[in-house]
Amino acid sequence: MTVDLLLEIIKDTLTDCLNILPFLFLAFLLLEAVEHHTNEKINKKIASSGKAGPAAGAILGCIPQCGFSVFCANLFSSGVITLGTLMAVFLSTSDEALIIILGHPGQAAEIFKLLAVKVIIALVFGYAVDFFAKKHPSPEKHIEDHCRSCGCHEHGGILKPAIKHTVKIMLFLIAIVFALNFFAELVGIDSLSKILLQNSAFQPLIAGLIGLIPNCAASILLTELYLKGALSFASVTAGLCTAAGAGLIVLFKENRNIKENLKIVALLYLISIFSAGIISLFSL
Repeated sequence: MTVDLLLEIIKDTLTDCLNILPFLFLAFLLLEAVEHHTNEKINKKIASSGKAGPAAGAILGCIPQCGFSVFCANLFSSGVITLGTLMAVFLSTSDEALIIILGHPGQAAEIFKLLAVKVIIALVFGYAVDFFAKKHPSPEKHIEDHCRSCGCHEHGGILKPAIKHTVKIMLFLIAIVFALNFFAELVGIDSLSKILLQNSAFQPLIAGLIGLIPNCAASILLTELYLKGALSFASVTAGLCTAAGAGLIVLFKENRNIKENLKIVALLYLISIFSAGIISLFSL
C-alpha cells in the first residue's frame, strides 16, 4: 500500500467521522438533558413495575448508552426485579448503535426498523423467561440506585458529560472506521463481507459474539459493518441484542452467583441467535 493511498484512507476516515460529529454532539446533549431531569423517575418506575417489568424494560432499554442495563443488573443482583425484566433490558439495549445511525441522516429509517424488532424480541422473551424462571424478586429487598457505577453520568450540568461522551465515541469511531476503510481497501468490501460469512447462517453467530464484548466499541463496530453492507439486518440484530454494554460487567461484579451469570449470558446469546434466524426467514 502506497503512502498516498494511506493518506487518502485517513482523509476519508476523518471526513466521514467529522460529518457525523455535529449529530453525535446534539444527540448526546439531548440525551443528557433527558436523563438529567427524568433518570431517577424512570429508574424507580422500572424497579416498581412488577409484572409489567419486561414491557417497561423493553421500551426504556432502547434509550442509547448502557445506563439502564447497568441499573437493572444491580436491581437483579439485589433481587428487586425478575430475570425476564433483566433480559428484556439487555435485549433492547443497543449501547451506542442508535446514536451512530443518527449520525447518518440517510439511514434514519433503519433506527425505527431496528427499534421495533428489538422491542418485540425483548417483550416476547422477557415474558417467556419470567414464565419459566423459578427465581423471582424478594419483596423485602430495597431499591438501591447504582446506575452511576458505570461512570456514564455525572452530577451537575449537561454540557460537560455531553462533550465527554462525544469525544469518547468519536475516538472509537475514528479508530474503527479507519480500520474498516483500511481493510476494505486492502481486500475489498466484497472480500470483507465474505470473511464475515455474508449470506451465511453462521454470520449471526459471529455478530452475537462481538456484541457480548462489554464495550461500546462492539456496538460501534457492528453498526458500521451493517451500514457498509458487510452485515445483514439479521446479523446486526443478533449482535446488538447481545450488546448490553457495561450491564454485563456490573452483573458479574454485583451478582456473586457466577454459574447463574454464565447461564444469563448463554441465554442472551441463544435468544439473539434464534431471533436472527426468525428474521432471516422473513428476509427483513
